[in-house]
Amino acid sequence: MPPTITTQPPLFAPAEAVARIAAASRRTQQPQSKGDLVSLAMGEPDFDTPPSVTEAAHASLRAGRTHYSPLLGEPALREALADKLTGIAGAPVSASDILITQGGTAGLAASILGIVDPGDKVVIPDPTYSLYADLVSMAGGTVVPVPLAPDLHWDLDRLADALTGAKLFVFCNPSNPTGIVHSRDELDALATLLDGTSTIVISDEAYSDLDYTGRPFTSTISIDGLRDRTVYCQTFSKSYAMTGWRVGYLWGPAPLIQASARIHNTFNGSANTVVQDAALAAVQSCDEDVARMRAAYERRGEIMRTELAAIPGLTLSAPEGAFYQFPRYDLDVPSVEVVAALRTHGVAVRPGSEFGARGEGHLRLSYAASEESITEGVRRLARGLSALR
Repeated sequence: MPPTITTQPPLFAPAEAVARIAAASRRTQQPQSKGDLVSLAMGEPDFDTPPSVTEAAHASLRAGRTHYSPLLGEPALREALADKLTGIAGAPVSASDILITQGGTAGLAASILGIVDPGDKVVIPDPTYSLYADLVSMAGGTVVPVPLAPDLHWDLDRLADALTGAKLFVFCNPSNPTGIVHSRDELDALATLLDGTSTIVISDEAYSDLDYTGRPFTSTISIDGLRDRTVYCQTFSKSYAMTGWRVGYLWGPAPLIQASARIHNTFNGSANTVVQDAALAAVQSCDEDVARMRAAYERRGEIMRTELAAIPGLTLSAPEGAFYQFPRYDLDVPSVEVVAALRTHGVAVRPGSEFGARGEGHLRLSYAASEESITEGVRRLARGLSALR
């Protein structure tokens, strides 16, 4: 008699939240430049962190500032940020409503997971930063993407329809991946759409210091009709070239920040004390460094635009901020396949489809790279696109 074969149930199956993220996520991992690969894929400044920030971290270590920080963050940093945000908001900002987070990513996670319940409707632009949809899916919410207008700004009619009954609207300004900057008129229009509703807004303003429009940047929290319903999410990564330091912050209505703090404290605990001391130095002493890097990005953006304009079949975007170009190509090939082909020609970029269904047919290129990398990377991109024809 043949032996009886029994099958054992699997010892481990991931939580449903993992499956929801895997099913919804469009995110891809892209490499940094190394060897003969030029990366125009990374949304990371190639500048070193300003010396005053690094020295502040050294001084903090020498002073023995190596113990746990308060769960909401260091009081001195929160007070400095409250002063800064009071100027931006045009209204008093209390340090008690500021939460220091483990980078902007943890701030987004804490705020979205602190707001969204299973089944909640969450509206996001399409295309936009892909992390938003992943976090909403993790929370069990329903993502409602809203296609942008042809100029990559909001289509206000479509947005008005989508926002009906929405728990939350999440967007970034300036935008990743499009590089557009939402104007005061657009934000006023959003305030009108939300008037009389209970919809919450998360405004991710990671690139707010990188605005090339020639007009003052308008923060969501400076709009009277939005301030009291908005969670402001910020990071030190982009403005101060501090990506690896992992420090950011949230500010908003006290109940929303308290909810976010509960999530952040559970996932992350308090932020690194030494890093917060370095962040304080950035706030207090780095305005000239920020201006210098911003000018360099604007110059690099012009170099990239000039180089890309010479490539047949590309329709360029008109970036107004951040450090991204989002061109459309005329090949009938999915963007993930275009990206894979371009890698064989020695250049890494991101597929537009990573940022939403309406990003298909686009590529996202970062000009946070050096001028030499931009010139060489676009040259390789031209060669790769030509080979695909």
